[in-house]
Amino acid sequence: MAEKKVKDIKLKLIDLPDLLTVKEVAELLRVSPLTIKRWGKRGKLPAIRINSRGDRRYKKEAVLWLLGIQAKEE
Repeated sequence: MAEKKVKDIKLKLIDLPDLLTVKEVAELLRVSPLTIKRWGKRGKLPAIRINSRGDRRYKKEAVLWLLGIQAKEE
């Protein structure tokens, strides 16, 4: 039963959008949004700036890598 639950969680993570917000990444990794921004500055989790305000987005593959999950090749 626990094995099925883990598999379901992994499937949900893989179905995430390709780019995630700071808040989404923080919730997934169970850390604060400030930690996510700091990791971006240190190169642990590179950010993509998407507009003139400089909003950050993070690639799904990078987040899954931090979680130790390989993204499915499509």
